[in-house]
Amino acid sequence: MKKEEIKELSIPELKARIEAAEKAYRELKVTHAIAPVADPSKITKDRKEIARLKTVLRQKEIAAVAAEASAN
Repeated sequence: MKKEEIKELSIPELKARIEAAEKAYRELKVTHAIAPVADPSKITKDRKEIARLKTVLRQKEIAAVAAEASAN
């Protein structure tokens, strides 16, 4: 998923994607520990994807708090 696509998601959608991505990442790590995965670089890619999702989520949360504070 590209950065622009991630930025278009809402906060609940981001949280759902993060949860799903983290679950898939944990399963991939366990699978890789048991037997080598065909594409080990996928582990790194998944971890970076989770980080991107969390970064955008945090940016949106900060923007929401700032918007709420300026409205009051």
